[in-house]
Amino acid sequence: MTAQLILLYYKLDLKEIASLIESGANTSEVRKIYKAMRLTMKLRRKLKVSILSAFLNYALGPVSEVHAQLSSYLPQQDKYDTQVDVEMPATEAHSKHLVPELEIYCYLLVLIFLIDQKKYNEAKACSSKSIVSLKNMNNRTADVLASKLYFYYSLSYEFAGDFAEIRGNLLALYQIATVRHNKLSQETLINLLLRNYLHYNLYDQAEKFRSKAHCVDALSNQQLCRYLLYQGKIKTIQLDYTDAKDSLLQAVQKSPVTAVGFQIQCNKWAIIVQLLLGEIPERTVFTQKRMEKSLRPYFELTNAVRVGDLELLRTVAVKFSSTFSQDRTSNLIVRLRHNVIRTGLRNISTAYSRISLADIAKKLNLDSEHPVDDAENLVAKAIRDGAIDATIDHANRWLVSKATGDVYSTNEPQIAFNSRIAFCLNMHNEAVHALRFPQNLSNKQSVAT
Repeated sequence: MTAQLILLYYKLDLKEIASLIESGANTSEVRKIYKAMRLTMKLRRKLKVSILSAFLNYALGPVSEVHAQLSSYLPQQDKYDTQVDVEMPATEAHSKHLVPELEIYCYLLVLIFLIDQKKYNEAKACSSKSIVSLKNMNNRTADVLASKLYFYYSLSYEFAGDFAEIRGNLLALYQIATVRHNKLSQETLINLLLRNYLHYNLYDQAEKFRSKAHCVDALSNQQLCRYLLYQGKIKTIQLDYTDAKDSLLQAVQKSPVTAVGFQIQCNKWAIIVQLLLGEIPERTVFTQKRMEKSLRPYFELTNAVRVGDLELLRTVAVKFSSTFSQDRTSNLIVRLRHNVIRTGLRNISTAYSRISLADIAKKLNLDSEHPVDDAENLVAKAIRDGAIDATIDHANRWLVSKATGDVYSTNEPQIAFNSRIAFCLNMHNEAVHALRFPQNLSNKQSVAT
């Protein structure tokens, strides 16, 4: 009896969600659709075949064509579900005129269940059929459901290993959403296309699409965070490290606290970008709650760059090669060799007033046929780039460091202070831009006066 009560409880919740969707569609209140989706996410882990079957009977009717299609995607009920199955209470008759939003929601609910059950082939078929039905709809209240449906449509094909098949469909759907000014669907489809391109390492095509895509005001914080992550990855590959760092750090700051996996991915790329910029991330980044184990390889990588030890860098790269390959950061770690050498030269220049190039080659662990000549070239490049303040005595093959001056007599404090001010101003402007106000506030004020 307890199991029957639990199933009945969840079915009543789905009935409440259906009422919210119908009410929101009839009154054009998008907030009710948002509320229905929030309630759905709370119930998704508790869904069973018996619950879905009863809800489809209630929402669509047992003789509906859509009901027959969706029921065909569901697996057979197991013995336990059959024993505890109960009917959806019908205290009041359901509307004979089915709103299109409720039909789309039924597709979405079944699709989420199939993905959670890892029935990816059935999920592909269900999502493709739902997209066909969705193309004929142009309601503002359906935009929220459409954006969710696009996301799971893409996710089902990605899990099935057929991600490239839907790229053309996603482009066509983005064109339709742009023409209809469905902003939430535009945001979602831009991110799905960027994810599709990056999945196959098509960074040039991703950047071309991103630069030409119609920018809209962020309606969803989740979509904004994903866009910033994808933009940061693209900028990193294209050597635009400054913009990449800004995008990745913004993604970390704006992401929800519960999105630990997303924050870990952003932090991994942000750490690499900071190292490529010659910066050392703060230690608190690696000691964050629930992230310490995942960021351990990048902590050891940061330590190798900090001390300027090429041999340690090679050891770390080999030790965590599988992790770096899975994170798709192996190519970026190869770029760190130059930064490690520059850091090592800076430490050597600070510690020694005069040192031979042969000793520099030994300290840097240069494994080449002519390490002294390579060390001379590296030192000359570091002096030209301003990394170290020294001169080369070519006759004696020495590096002669100049006396260290007072850093506060240079422009470095001013540059650091200016960057912090710019960061604070940018955050303030984004906070003001993200403020939301009630839609009918002006009407209420006019009535009050």
